[in-house]
Amino acid sequence: MRFGIWLTQTSVSHPRMIIGGTGMIAVAFLLAAGLPTLFPDALPLSPVRVDTDPENMLSSDEPVRVFHNRMKEVFDLNEMVVVGVVNNVHPEGVFNVDSLRRIYELTEYARTLRGETIGLDDPQAGVIPRDIIAPSTVDNIEQGGLGEVSFEWLMPAPPETEAEAVAVRDKAMRIPFLKGTMVAESGKAVALYLPLTSKDLSYRVYSRLRARIAEFEGDDEWHITGLPVANDTFGVEMFVQMAISAPLAMLVIFLLMVYFFRKPVLIIAPMILALVIVIINMGLLVVTGNTIHIMSSMIPIFIMPISILDSIHILSEFFDRYQQFKDRRKTIEHVMDSLFMAMLYTSLTSAAGFASLAITPIPPVQVFGIFVAIGVLLAWFLTVTFLPAFIMLIPERSLEKFGAAAGAHADEEAEDTALARILGAVGRFTYARAKYVLAAAALITAIAIYGITQITVNDNPTRWFKASHPIRVADRVLNEHFGGTYMAYLALRPESDEEDLDTYAADLEQRMREHIQASDMPENGRDELLAVADAVPALTTESESVDTLLEHLTVRVEAALDTALNALMEADADDMDAVEARVDAWEALQTFVDLEGQRGELFKQPEALAYIEDLQTALAGTGAVGKSNSITDIVKTVYRELMEGDEAYFRVPDNSRAVAQCLMTYESSHRPHDLYHFISHDYRKSSTWIQLTSGNNQDMKAVQEAMDAYIAANPPPLGLTHQWFGLTYINVVWQEKMVMGMLQAFLGSFLVVLFMMIVLFRSGLWGLLSMAPLTVTIGLIYGVVGLVGKDYDMPVAVLSSLTLGLAVDFAIHFLSRSRDMYAQKKSWAAAFPLMFGEPARAITRNVAAVAIGFTPLLAAPLVPYNTVGVFMAAILGASGVATLFLLPALIRYLEPLLFPANRLCQLTCRCGTCVVTAAVAAAAVAINIQQLLNATWTLLSLVSLLVVLIAAGFCYAMSRRQKCLGPAFDEEANKEDAPDV
Repeated sequence: MRFGIWLTQTSVSHPRMIIGGTGMIAVAFLLAAGLPTLFPDALPLSPVRVDTDPENMLSSDEPVRVFHNRMKEVFDLNEMVVVGVVNNVHPEGVFNVDSLRRIYELTEYARTLRGETIGLDDPQAGVIPRDIIAPSTVDNIEQGGLGEVSFEWLMPAPPETEAEAVAVRDKAMRIPFLKGTMVAESGKAVALYLPLTSKDLSYRVYSRLRARIAEFEGDDEWHITGLPVANDTFGVEMFVQMAISAPLAMLVIFLLMVYFFRKPVLIIAPMILALVIVIINMGLLVVTGNTIHIMSSMIPIFIMPISILDSIHILSEFFDRYQQFKDRRKTIEHVMDSLFMAMLYTSLTSAAGFASLAITPIPPVQVFGIFVAIGVLLAWFLTVTFLPAFIMLIPERSLEKFGAAAGAHADEEAEDTALARILGAVGRFTYARAKYVLAAAALITAIAIYGITQITVNDNPTRWFKASHPIRVADRVLNEHFGGTYMAYLALRPESDEEDLDTYAADLEQRMREHIQASDMPENGRDELLAVADAVPALTTESESVDTLLEHLTVRVEAALDTALNALMEADADDMDAVEARVDAWEALQTFVDLEGQRGELFKQPEALAYIEDLQTALAGTGAVGKSNSITDIVKTVYRELMEGDEAYFRVPDNSRAVAQCLMTYESSHRPHDLYHFISHDYRKSSTWIQLTSGNNQDMKAVQEAMDAYIAANPPPLGLTHQWFGLTYINVVWQEKMVMGMLQAFLGSFLVVLFMMIVLFRSGLWGLLSMAPLTVTIGLIYGVVGLVGKDYDMPVAVLSSLTLGLAVDFAIHFLSRSRDMYAQKKSWAAAFPLMFGEPARAITRNVAAVAIGFTPLLAAPLVPYNTVGVFMAAILGASGVATLFLLPALIRYLEPLLFPANRLCQLTCRCGTCVVTAAVAAAAVAINIQQLLNATWTLLSLVSLLVVLIAAGFCYAMSRRQKCLGPAFDEEANKEDAPDV
């Protein structure tokens, strides 16, 4: 007995057991996921966990992510919530008494947002008070006399007069770090930066800030933004949307099915089934310890329409056949026998399309693909068991008037319905005007190819919200007033933490000789100084490190200096000038060696700071960077104030001792720790803060490429190298990985599905034919993406692979039923009217249900949900239309090849099909293995070519067998020869 027949008979013989067992499994998964979430200590199971952090689009061991986290530790950096205050009414903007008082009060309130105040047990979790950047928490830096700097709070208390309020602005505008960052260059707005111990606390802080701001009066405009806020807020609203969109999708599908079948008692079964499948699938995701990410939050939305696809085919066939049998058991057994193989293959192809995402380099996408694939297979299994069992529990009397044209034979077309008339006209058109259909398809393909070349890869997490959302509004307003709210960082550091001794020694010797030659020492006295330089190679062999070498040199120079000083004490008046010159030369050499001890502290060297200054100038020239801050800005500011505020000294000092003096002076400020946000404690690494006015990946990428080119043309001094980090940069990395990953996943799944089609139809030509509507449709949709200028972002990237397995379902059903109809009528001219009867109606109902089932996503306030809704509906709807137009037109002209006289259905008897199968299988394996193992294409290409050549020879030999040259098989023989599934 075939497995399909056994499964159906088991279901109809034991309906209560099937339905009861399904219900118990659903309840078990619901409890397994819900109880640990509501009562964390009750069960040793994983609770529901939500993660909307784009950083987790990359695996935890991804090099760029590892470096990002390491640099955050080195520079003690944290993600920030940005609060902007704008006043367009007062002549001085926010620099008036009332506005600055409110800003002061909000800053003091923000200090308290930690621990219990934001609902956490850890008293240190939340806002980091000492790192808050606000008028009342930063220093005003002013000169206090020659060689002195005064550090006072910029706004220690709210100003009492308008003059004091304006003075706050004027003082801040003299400090480069604050101008354009905290104070708008227009002087009308202020931004507060609130660093967090963890970015996943941003929504808690965001909510409490908004509540506090709502209590303020006045004409200030308050805005809150920042990538952490956008990501965390998206997670909260994502859950709300999931709770709204899934029921809406169910409602839409239910109404469609009521319209199609007009029997609520029968339609309720697929609805119950869809809910059960979602519960089991999401419960399995949670129980296995996976987090609900941006992608996995959409699983219920995908599963809902997918889970009723097979139900619609079953109910459609049941609807058209019931009046023929007038017996629910006989009818459902007939229906399942007719549809079982087609439903199995459509489910397998859908699962393959989704499962292909498991080979992408993006962990959340992998989870999404795997669990939707599991959901598809679960939907198939429960549909072919639960639905027949449910039908057996419906009393026969309830079905007396159920079915198409009650009382008529099943093969009589319901010509009086609008759908039947439309489909009949479509069938006649595709037969009579097949060449026009194919010409239109060719034109669409050409347009699509051009459109695809115009696609721009770009994403921006803030733009995941609609333009009217408060976060989008805040993003737009604050980036107009300030240098930018999107942070990226450029690190400069030595290639190795340990400097190579031999390389350093050779460089030291050369620089020491240049220093001696430039001294005022008489020519005949330089030899003893040069002897020290001559001794460097020998001292290097005795040294274990650079520090040891410098210690040896220090001892030697100090001994020579002592000798010179003793000579000075004993010198005659006639020799005094020469001896003093000798002492001065040795003292200069001692200073040289002393400064060498600081040379390892790279960012005390003027040339390093000057290079950062050049980098900042180049950054400003990119057009996407609104502001940058660095250790150079701090040093230049302090140096100016040390020199009595003279603007001529707003520059990098001439030597490392002066730089060190500036740094030591700043350490006496109220915020000495700010230094180490820009340099490491050993002064060997630096970070330049880069503020971008846009979070678009294209802008970040343009800045990166421009600066990489600049640095390549202007190499850093002191052996420094550069590297990027920061969330804005990480977004670029995972987006690029996603694009290439999705492309390979699409190619891999396309080949896997094509291979399955060849096996299903036992023909390479039929397999290629089944992929035609899908290929044209996806090309068209993505061509439109390029033509209309829609960014190729995360949702769009994923959809190509998602829709592949779904959209090919329509072609499978159409071609499977076409072969059956052709077997009856022996010609396509006679078969197509039958094909555009019940089979076309079932396909149309499926297209409508699955395409319209995604439309509730259009009402979501989240743009990725809108994108998924539009594209899924468009791709599936267009694929259904392409199936009903393109396939019959192709069959019209390929009929002699598709239905040859010899109907032998064995892969090994058709050399062409066998070769195509081998080539497709080899290519599918090559692409997927390359993605999984990062194998080289050269090796895989050679292996694949070898496999195809061997397979081609084998196919040729097999196709020449006597069995393959024997008499033709009829259709019944073909069915008997089919595998038992």
